[in-house]
Amino acid sequence: MTETETIAYDVVVLGAGPVGENVADRTRAAGLSTAVVESELVGGECSYWACMPSKALLRPVIARADARRVPGLAQAVQGPLDAAAVLAHRNDYTSHWQDDGQVGWLESVGADLYRGHGRLTGPRTVTVTGPDGVRRVLTARHAVAVCTGSRAQLPDLPGLAEVRPWTSREATSAQHVPGRLVVVGGGVVATEMATVWQALGSRVTVLVRGKGLLNRMEPFAGELVAEALTEAGADVRTGTSVESVSRVDDTLVVVTDRGDRIEADEILFATGRAPRTDDIGLESVGLEPGSWLEVDDSLRVTGTDWLYAVGDVNHRALLTHQGKYQARIAGAAIATRASGEPLAQTEAWGAHAATADHHAVPQVVFTDPEAAAVGLSLAEAEQAGYRVRAVDVDLSSVAGAGLYADGYKGRARMVVDVEEEILRGVTFVGPGVGELIHSATVAVAGQVPVDRLWHAVPAYPTISEVWLRLLEAYRG
Repeated sequence: MTETETIAYDVVVLGAGPVGENVADRTRAAGLSTAVVESELVGGECSYWACMPSKALLRPVIARADARRVPGLAQAVQGPLDAAAVLAHRNDYTSHWQDDGQVGWLESVGADLYRGHGRLTGPRTVTVTGPDGVRRVLTARHAVAVCTGSRAQLPDLPGLAEVRPWTSREATSAQHVPGRLVVVGGGVVATEMATVWQALGSRVTVLVRGKGLLNRMEPFAGELVAEALTEAGADVRTGTSVESVSRVDDTLVVVTDRGDRIEADEILFATGRAPRTDDIGLESVGLEPGSWLEVDDSLRVTGTDWLYAVGDVNHRALLTHQGKYQARIAGAAIATRASGEPLAQTEAWGAHAATADHHAVPQVVFTDPEAAAVGLSLAEAEQAGYRVRAVDVDLSSVAGAGLYADGYKGRARMVVDVEEEILRGVTFVGPGVGELIHSATVAVAGQVPVDRLWHAVPAYPTISEVWLRLLEAYRG
């Protein structure tokens, strides 16, 4: 094999996370030869440093919290969690950071895997430098799909690198429980990891620059999560920024803009994401390295007829399930264009349009209580120019919630478009509500009229009866 071997494919996929895997699955199903390039582990961020390890860590935390609210069971679960067992369970769920199983899956769909660093070196061309230093040039007859995802973004603080801060990767893969942990940020990673490590025995301090937690959801979501974190023992400080961080021996010293001095063993920065596009050769095709890639609803990069950007890199919805949805749309679009046929279904909600990115993005935050939302918040709907009405219900008024947990605390909101009589958004906060969100997603994505929802009868006594309470409150 020569150092400059050139191999032709129909499609080349840059990145083998869940998004790249799904693009490859769809293009292979359409009969297109497909190469997948990966510089780390097949399975990507979600499998090893995000979704799977974080939820494996959170599951025993939430299960214990739920059990403590059930009469007859509460006294049996008052002791501490077995941290070693929780971490070992997490290790199992990441396959101990080995990707053999996911490599086998790629092989089963007939995609060719190239390990190494891939860079665009011209239109329809990706050059891969393997771990052995050998360079291979992959050409694409029809499409190159950039599915390289995003990475944690650290703030510009002097000397930060020297203190060895945690990002989401370290927070989900740590093999020990820090005695004291400072969490900087108020979003999903910050709240979930604060929940985990507080429950495993850390003394957690959360520093939030803004007014509250989970600021992309309805305000009451962050309020209920902050209240629960505080009750669990965490110190949640809003309106607070980090001025400096230093490490003396094994002790971190964090100084805030309010002059507070906090000592800790570790510090987690969960302050945003940046696209992994800085070193993939974007300049070779006239694009800006390190930029988010603008795409149309078929996920094709603006100004090109062959380059696709799928998942986090297009900044539409930085969620694994949404990236996989985009991958299914992009794969179908690539296959149709490769056949020489025009895209016949590019209208909203068509087979070649990722419309849900704009109107029906679901998300669950696996804190205690859980927070789940789909579509627009009240403020977002009003900003978008819709005439809307918010309908709120205390979840504790639902019989199923009382059976689920003594002292159940939670809230639900639906945002109704009063002109079209459909839902623009739904938010639930409370124990166990993550399993409610798909019904809301169906209602929002399907634009189901409120009058028809009245005939969708929830089973008694489930927490899903909140739908009936919401509709009754709307009807008055």
